[in-house]
Parts: sequence; structure tokens; C-alpha cells
Amino acid sequence: MRGEADRAGNGRRGRWLSAPLLAALVVLGLISLGMGPLRTSPLVVGQVLLEEASLGHWPGEVDPRVATVVMQIRLPRILVAMLVGASLATAGACLQGLFRNPLADPGLIGVSSGGAIGSILAISATGVFLPAGGLLAQLQVPIWAMLGAMATTFAVYHVARIAGKTHVSTLLLAGIAMNALAGAIVGAVLYLSDNDSLRRFTFWTLGSLHTTTWQSLGLMAPFIIVPLLILPRYRNALNAFLLGEAEAYHLGFNTQRTKRMIIGLCALMVGVTVSFCGLIGFVGLVVPHLVRMIWGPDFRRLIPASALLGSILVLAADLLSRTVNAPSEIPIGVVTSLIGAPFFLYLIQRRKRQLNV
Repeated sequence: MRGEADRAGNGRRGRWLSAPLLAALVVLGLISLGMGPLRTSPLVVGQVLLEEASLGHWPGEVDPRVATVVMQIRLPRILVAMLVGASLATAGACLQGLFRNPLADPGLIGVSSGGAIGSILAISATGVFLPAGGLLAQLQVPIWAMLGAMATTFAVYHVARIAGKTHVSTLLLAGIAMNALAGAIVGAVLYLSDNDSLRRFTFWTLGSLHTTTWQSLGLMAPFIIVPLLILPRYRNALNAFLLGEAEAYHLGFNTQRTKRMIIGLCALMVGVTVSFCGLIGFVGLVVPHLVRMIWGPDFRRLIPASALLGSILVLAADLLSRTVNAPSEIPIGVVTSLIGAPFFLYLIQRRKRQLNV
């Protein structure tokens, strides 16, 4: 009876915590729809959304340009920003729990470096080995980046397997080695690339949502939403991993299968994110830390709160990136790094003070 009461209490607390974050996300999304080089009032944004959804009509005509900007440019971009933030933050939270390492993030297991290899190869080979026009040309960088991310992640995973088991410390070392190898490969390809390929890759590494369309949203969404729905099922296993892998095994969890599933799901959704939007740093590192500081380490609250807060952070960063220097855009990876790096330094200082006490 007490266990059931505790679970019910945790469920109520989880809903109480998620409600304000979800409300903040919706409000920020509505504000973002009206902000940019072409500013639009919230009333006009609401009118456009209602008319597009065929839910009603407000008095007055809407400028067709405003409707096009809101529905065809800003709305898919905002939805992609939410998915990107949720995927990076959720992956960071799960990997930190799995590795029992607060510094773990998706880049640590080779996802980002693999995406960089795939993207630079696709960019450099455009017009040589790959077609330079058509739908395939538009998707070749995301496809190659996703394949590279998945390939390096599972290469790291298999290197770390010893006698049929994956050791966390070996996995981290393999990820560091793969990141170094990927950096060398990317550097060699860049050295041999022309100026146009170099500029395209540099912009990709800074992260951007400016090329987002409904088509790219449709391609990304299934590969992000499905893992986001599956990962919370491992919340109890991740709580057990905080005690240690051996303790989790003795509590009845299949630790090897759990590690495979969590790593695979995180690699899938982060690989898709990296492939379409480039490298957006610090979200997977900072957001789980912030959630743990406020709401504690319980993964029953940590996973949904990280997803919502990650969406808020990336959406806010995207809003700043396209409004601070409008009509020009600041790469979103620059904005998240400017937010994340000082916060990370604060965490280090906070940890030092705790150790000195």
C-alpha cells in the first residue's frame, strides 16, 4: 500500500512539475511565432492559426505575407526547435544516468563526431560523386550525417564490449578515441576542400535551424518522437543504475539490454538532430544538471522535465539567434554555447565549494 501511495505521489508531483514547463513552452512558442524581421502581434498570430486550422475567423483581413511567414517559415522552425531541444536534453539525462557521469553528453559516445564525418564527406563530394540538384541533393547531408552518427556510435559500443558485456569506463575511453579520430578525418578532408565546402561545413558545425521546412520536420519527427516515448520506460532502470551496474542487475534489471536500448535510442534521435541542424552544444550537458538541481535526480521526473526544459532552451536560443541581429541570424550553436559555457563554469565552481566544505 505504501509503495502504491508513493508512486501515486510521484505521479502527482511529476504532473505538477510538467504543467508550468509545458505552459511556458506554449507561451514562448506563441511569442516566437510573432517575432522576427517581420513582427506580428499575438492577436494576428492567433487569427492565422485559427484560420489555418479551420476553427474560426476573426474580424479583419490578414496580410497574406504574414500568414505565409507564420505558417510556412516560423511554425515548422519552432516545432523543430522543440524536438531538437527535447532530444538533446533527454539523451543527455539518460546517458548521464547510464554512465553515472555528470559530464556525459551525446557527443561523448561519438554521435556528434560521426555526424561531422558524414556531413563533411557529403558536402565535399557534392557535384563529384553525389548529385548537385534535386531532392536527393537537399537531403544528402542529413542522410550522410545520420549514417555517420549511427556508425560511429555502434563502433564505439562494439569496441567497448568485453566477453559479451559493455563496460562503462571502456565505452567512455572508446568514445574519446573515436572523437579524436573523427577530428583528424574532418581536418584532413577540410584541408583538401575548396572554399565553398569549407564555408558550408563551418556553418553546419555552428548549428542552425534556418533551412527548416515542413518536409524536414516530417522526416525528423518520427525518429525523435518514438525514442522520446520509449526512453521514459527505462526510468526505473536508470534509477537503479545510480546505485551501480551490479546493484541494478541484482534488482532484476537486464543491464546489458538496457544499455543497448538506451544508447541506441539516444544515438538515433541525436544523430537525426545533428544531421538536420548541425552541432548544437551544451544542451544535453546543462539541462539535466539544471533539472537535478531544482527537482532532484529521480528519473521519473528528470526525463520529462529535461525534455520540456530542453525544448524551452533551444526555442529561446533560436528566438535570440534570429532577432538580436535581424535580419541576419546568429548560429544557434553559438547562442547555446554562450548560455551553456558560463553555466558549466558555475557548476564547476559550485562543486569546488562543496568539496571545500
